[in-house]
Amino acid sequence: MAALAQALDTVLPTTAPTGDTTTPTPLLGLSTGIRTLDDALGGLQPGRFYLVAAAPGAGSSLIATAAARTSALDQHRPVLYAASGLTRADIAARIVAAHLPVDYRRLRAGRLTPSEQDDTAALHHHLAQAPLYIDDGTDLTTGAIAESVPDLPGLALIVVDRLQTTEDPRLPLSGPAQITDAAQALAHLARTHELPVLAAVDTDDPQLIAALSLDITITLTRDADQIHATITERDLGPQATLTLNADLAHARITDPPTPYASPTPALPLAASLHTPAQPSQTPLQAPTSPTPDSVPTEHAPEAHTAAPRRPSPRRTTAPPPPQGGYANRDYSYFTGMITRAVDEALHDHDGDITAATEALVKKAVPNAMALFEATRVGGNYEHTVYPETLEFLRKKTKDGADEIWEGRHNWTNTHLTDALQNGTHPPITVNALDTNASFLSAFKTHLPIGALIHDPHGGFDPKRSGIYRLPARPAWHHPDLPDPIGNRREDGPVLLDDATIRLLIRCARLGLCEAPHITECWTSGASEGLLEKFRRVLTEARTKALETDDTVTVEYIKAMYSKFTSTIGESSVNRDIRRPDWMHIIRSQAFANLWYKSHRAHSNGLTVVRVRGTDELHVAGDWRTVFTEGRLTTQMKQKDQYPLPRKSAR
Repeated sequence: MAALAQALDTVLPTTAPTGDTTTPTPLLGLSTGIRTLDDALGGLQPGRFYLVAAAPGAGSSLIATAAARTSALDQHRPVLYAASGLTRADIAARIVAAHLPVDYRRLRAGRLTPSEQDDTAALHHHLAQAPLYIDDGTDLTTGAIAESVPDLPGLALIVVDRLQTTEDPRLPLSGPAQITDAAQALAHLARTHELPVLAAVDTDDPQLIAALSLDITITLTRDADQIHATITERDLGPQATLTLNADLAHARITDPPTPYASPTPALPLAASLHTPAQPSQTPLQAPTSPTPDSVPTEHAPEAHTAAPRRPSPRRTTAPPPPQGGYANRDYSYFTGMITRAVDEALHDHDGDITAATEALVKKAVPNAMALFEATRVGGNYEHTVYPETLEFLRKKTKDGADEIWEGRHNWTNTHLTDALQNGTHPPITVNALDTNASFLSAFKTHLPIGALIHDPHGGFDPKRSGIYRLPARPAWHHPDLPDPIGNRREDGPVLLDDATIRLLIRCARLGLCEAPHITECWTSGASEGLLEKFRRVLTEARTKALETDDTVTVEYIKAMYSKFTSTIGESSVNRDIRRPDWMHIIRSQAFANLWYKSHRAHSNGLTVVRVRGTDELHVAGDWRTVFTEGRLTTQMKQKDQYPLPRKSAR
């Protein structure tokens, strides 16, 4: 029980008015690091639970990081950062990128300039002293968070990043039911410990958010480089609508580039508390539009040592539109990573093409991963890097295979070759065609975003991807076309990946076979865009290298995409990711792409003679009327030409 006077102390300033209208009213709570948001909320106040709700990629995690960074680094207040689905390395990288600021993509890719490296080195001691405690354990629950509170004296803020709507048995803070329980538990934790608790959730579904019935909800929607935030209080409804700036280059959200106006008709939460009888005042002036090298907007105490900053020229005009490029997009930053690596290798080996190429091939795996991570910055989804490996995805021996059946081709048109051999078919001339960069093209495929979840009822959902069990090998009765799942012959159930299943469904729609009967599956929500930017960058760089006859770059890029594919499964060479499901799907997509080409050839009157691996297609007939000749990924090239039947040696 408390007297009204005690309650008033939590919502009204206790100092007498001075008449000075130029001095901002002090915040009632901790700063979020975003002045516009602070003015609307009055800061993050003790005993209150704040839910930041946004679809993936809209910025909820960046709000969480900003609040933790501001309290721990600028105000030196202890913060507990509960990371569910993120690693401590992810959080540290975002903090460094936002605090300096420095380009997040180049930071994660290890491509900082010498001056930036000096800045990060100088910042290291400053960050290491910050009382920010990160818990990224896989057993993270609200109970575990609550148990940590007494162990952190003076704890000022709890941040939970993030509650995940898609259920994952390895993440306790995931799934609709678990989110509801977690939100209520965190709200109780805030009240009982008199702490502000801020949690991010990866959805803006209004029904789910309303069902949670929480103190304060901040719902974000992203429109290009703008983020619109709606602040809602449980019993009073919408209180404010703000526009913030998405500075994704530095993994942060900042104030808008122009002064923001008070929302109409609702008043900001803090304004309704701080100035109940005051006339409206001029809106606070937000900083000018942030540049990659501008100082963050957080307010640091005077006694606190400022983090090092690096001056650099500010762009005052809009960048020119990209000239050409893949899909008219400017990927020069990413292709520049490839160009610099090649230039450095040639310089280090005194222009020796062979030695430089060998050196680049050895670095292909880490460099490919760095480029992939750079292209994923700002993506709509954050994929799971190290999900638990299901038993059927594990190799049975060191050099053995797992249980997934890929549609590997090793097919010969025996109906034709028998007829040629016995003379019932006239001799033919066969063109051995080669598909260019087959694995690179296969990057455009549906990949599971998160960990695979078992569904014992099976079925196929085009919005999901993973591994599927069929009770038996599908039948194929077309001797003039390769079997879409390859030549492998085994009795009993088979495990097929997503790319092969989609190929079988396509064949069924073409009337070539029955639709696959899926009895159970292991899937996750899927995206066809996880590797798309990575694919486009490599494709653009490869195209330019072919135009200039740059063999070093061509071989380097080939090593990057082929080794990326082969090492993302179980490989000691690549420890940055462990996704054997991705490896199978990419390889099967390459097999499927070759099948599509063979079907295209057959449908256009060519005779399909042989299909091998991911890139070898042998046909009889004028193939140039069906395919474009060349070395680009969309083209085919002829490697050989031979007669059938072959003349026997005398």
